[in-house]
Amino acid sequence: MPHTDRDSGSAVLLHGLLESAVWRKSSKSGASGNCVEVAVLDSGDFAVRNSRHPAGPALVFTRAEWSAFLGGVENGEFRPA
Repeated sequence: MPHTDRDSGSAVLLHGLLESAVWRKSSKSGASGNCVEVAVLDSGDFAVRNSRHPAGPALVFTRAEWSAFLGGVENGEFRPA
């Protein structure tokens, strides 16, 4: 059975999905262009990329992983110490 780990083999498989994805960035983003963009994929997963490098790599997260991340943001878990 071929290796199907989505973290190590997803780049080629997701290439078409990422090209057709509708990317959004926060309305709080400044004019500097240093932004993170997010897209909801047809699979229900979430993709994240650097807006300065739209053809570059994207990280893909399941709905559960994305919800956990957003919960951490809302709870202040990522604030500097």
